[in-house]
Amino acid sequence: MKSIPPNVRSGSAVLIASVSIGLVPLSHGESAARPPMREAPTNEQLVLRLRQAEQQNSTKIENPSSAQDPSVTNRPQDLISRSEILCYNGILTLVPKRSVIQFPKNLADRLKPQPGAQIKTWADFYAANRGWITTIEVSLIQAQGKQPLSKETSTQMVKSGNLIVATFRGNPISVLPLEVPELPATANNSQKSEL
Repeated sequence: MKSIPPNVRSGSAVLIASVSIGLVPLSHGESAARPPMREAPTNEQLVLRLRQAEQQNSTKIENPSSAQDPSVTNRPQDLISRSEILCYNGILTLVPKRSVIQFPKNLADRLKPQPGAQIKTWADFYAANRGWITTIEVSLIQAQGKQPLSKETSTQMVKSGNLIVATFRGNPISVLPLEVPELPATANNSQKSEL
């Protein structure tokens, strides 16, 4: 038993400790309420529960050794093959393929890298080359090819002698070809094909 400090009477300290752990009945004959004890499961019971849970689980976990390694099968292509190169005055930048929607023949040499060119971000490259690059802001629906560019934009593209880059929120974006909905075959078209 621990030593009791001299300033505390030994009888009261023992009584307080006994009441707090429930050894002594409280006033008026009541005893301290103890939480009910429960039995801890044995190792065998835990193993049985685990086996039952595995049998009930309908999805089987694949053996990791039999599955293909995602790092081998899910490799992205290299950045250069997915990009267009714009290069001028010793500065080079990459933009997504299909983001250059118009390039005049006189500017074709600017779509090839120059030896010793310094790589810059799109924002820096565009700021230095605004004279021959025009950007056209497109919506996501237009970039997905589900909606055509507006007539004003198309007219602007025809009149412009600059290289035109499609952008979304100021950054280059690929523009897919316009999806043309298939026309339903009419009875006349089907009869003509049979002849």
